[in-house]
Amino acid sequence: MIKEILFYIASVMTLGWGIAHLFPTKSVVRGFGEISEDNRNIIRMEWITEGVALIFLGILVVAITLFGDIQSLTARIAYAAAVFMLIAMTLVSVQTGFKVNFLPYKLCPFLFGTSALLLFIGVII
Repeated sequence: MIKEILFYIASVMTLGWGIAHLFPTKSVVRGFGEISEDNRNIIRMEWITEGVALIFLGILVVAITLFGDIQSLTARIAYAAAVFMLIAMTLVSVQTGFKVNFLPYKLCPFLFGTSALLLFIGVII
């Protein structure tokens, strides 16, 4: 039961942050000021892509936990893949967004890292 709780907490954090990522897209792009349309599209694409990736990871973990055998090799591989992706996103965020003087950017590494840690603990216990 504790495994499932850890998986659900991690997935809700990841899914929630992914959804929250999508709402300010327009204002984030505007915040870059006068830039070319190509650059606006690149920023928009990257911002949306990160949100969608987080939503996917959250849904994947929920779906496996709800409908799969969480002890199966397939489930453990999927959970491990989510852990590695979240760790990669944590490292990218530490090197980029964490350096920006805006609190939501600074929260990314902590949210990604905490979700990865919860999933990892769930896999190994």
